[in-house]
Amino acid sequence: MGELKSEAKPTGENRQVTLDSGQSSGFATTRLEDLLNWARKWSLFKYPFVTACCGMEFMAVTSPRFDGTARFGAEAPRFSPRQSDLLWVVGTIAQRQAPVLKRIYEQMMEPKWVLAFGTCASCGGFYDNYTTVPGIDKIIPCDVYVPGCPPRPEAVIDGLMLLQDKIARGDRTPGIVKPREDPAEGVVKLRRSKDSDR
Repeated sequence: MGELKSEAKPTGENRQVTLDSGQSSGFATTRLEDLLNWARKWSLFKYPFVTACCGMEFMAVTSPRFDGTARFGAEAPRFSPRQSDLLWVVGTIAQRQAPVLKRIYEQMMEPKWVLAFGTCASCGGFYDNYTTVPGIDKIIPCDVYVPGCPPRPEAVIDGLMLLQDKIARGDRTPGIVKPREDPAEGVVKLRRSKDSDR
């Protein structure tokens, strides 16, 4: 098929990978980091950490109707942190679960990514008490936040595509899935009439 050649360059520069087919007609050149990021982008092994009612929506995303994870190379879940590189935190995280979540994150191999599924995982949701962690970013770093109570499967698919873009770019800053429609777009703006001042 071809021979893969890697050219080492001085420190600080990107290495080049050339696929030489032995014929003069075809070759491909890219950076090794881009090639690895492309492979990571399409081979995500997810670890679902499901704790609450968002688990039903998580199952809907993986069902045949939406097929939300199979299209993006993240179909098969891994229930061992050592075999996974994407941690899906689905649902509410209580204070007693926080050490377990942190231990699972620490056991995952590098590079690893985290997706907060739903409002409870993103910011604590409507639980404003001492037993609930107000967002998983208080415990572990998070790459993508998918808001919603529960989030729609389309929003979760958008979050997965956002994560794939971040992996391809090598970007580690947190990203938030924006709604497809602006909820305030159809709202009628009320104005105060001059007659009401009297």
